[in-house]
Amino acid sequence: MFTNKRVFITGVGFVSPLGLDVATNWANLKAGVSGVGPITLFDAEGFTTTIAAEVKGFDPYNYMDRKEVGHADRFTWFAVAATQQAVAQAQLKIQDIDPYRFGVVVSTGIGGIITLSQQHDVLRDRGPRRVSPFLLPMFLADMASGQVTRETGANGPNYCLTSSCSSSADALIDVCRMILMGEIDIGIAGGTEAGICPIGVAGFSTMHALSRRNDDPQKASRPFDKDRDGFVMGEGSAILILESGESAASRGVQPWAEIIGYGQTSDAHHPTDPEETGQIAAAAMRFALDRAYIRPEEIDYFNAHGTSTPKNDIHETKALKLATGEAAFQIPISSTKSMTGHMLGAGGSYEAGLCGLVMEHGVIPPTINLENPGEGCDLDYTPNKARHKEVNVVMTASFGFGGHNSVLILAKPDWRDRR
Repeated sequence: MFTNKRVFITGVGFVSPLGLDVATNWANLKAGVSGVGPITLFDAEGFTTTIAAEVKGFDPYNYMDRKEVGHADRFTWFAVAATQQAVAQAQLKIQDIDPYRFGVVVSTGIGGIITLSQQHDVLRDRGPRRVSPFLLPMFLADMASGQVTRETGANGPNYCLTSSCSSSADALIDVCRMILMGEIDIGIAGGTEAGICPIGVAGFSTMHALSRRNDDPQKASRPFDKDRDGFVMGEGSAILILESGESAASRGVQPWAEIIGYGQTSDAHHPTDPEETGQIAAAAMRFALDRAYIRPEEIDYFNAHGTSTPKNDIHETKALKLATGEAAFQIPISSTKSMTGHMLGAGGSYEAGLCGLVMEHGVIPPTINLENPGEGCDLDYTPNKARHKEVNVVMTASFGFGGHNSVLILAKPDWRDRR
């Protein structure tokens, strides 16, 4: 049964196209900086899309020893780096907690696709005996979660949840549930992704999912704009420490935000396209509102999934209107994917983490490149310039291929006590 426990965020770590730590990410988000540029991780000549939002200046040896680096894929490197930041902010020391009540759910959409792609080339060109014995440990989706347990000493539940671009939002929800059920006291939750490689870019490109604005990369991700032509592929990791109120109080750590509601639905409609009416995504939003015991009018900010694809942006706008009614026209909205690109399975936890920053600093980041709203995109998307506003409650949405709709509601840690 669910208990009367509350779930707080006590630590956060970011590795993204906007920087290698939380402070740098926040500064760039407020300033409307784009992390998109020409692909440098491989030779993209001949590809229809030659741009991406890459993590820049990342050195895995700053976070892992040489042997670990060589035996792990890039998506695992990112998760370790983000975890170290989150653990430090939460002042988490394994010797002070019960390791069996400390769980880890680190999600990914496509896992170690870089390693798999490279080793397939080895198999084709050099034969089966030359394939690395570390192929499976490097590309399996749960290897980032496993590495994080070794990094932290967590002996509780440890797994990877994969639900496409909703993966890390669902990881947060799963860890939240475990805490509410009284199964664990502390959980590491989030996502990590590193899919900018030839097969990854080619796959999304041939689906016509990616922007082809190669001549102007920083303008390519333009959610809700009439000239949007697809998302920009991103990469990175965002890891959050979730903790019961009792645990945070006993450790003397100051909570950063509270998760007060969540909702999940499935479109049951199409492998990649959202259900057209927005009703099923709206149901996930309403479930989150109901669990949080709040009215739509109490939402101070909505962080949109906002991928910059023709179908998502109008679908999400419809869903928000259905879920919140007239309040939709009063809620400031932004899509930070306009700056980070689409971090795929890491996007949900990144955006939940930045919602905590929005509440802490009272600044709503902009949707950059929004010059002319597209047809049906008629809400307040905070175009091009950050906005100062007191924010106590936020909603953030993640939608994924396969019909996944995942919604989280966060509040300032003292909001429910003041309400």
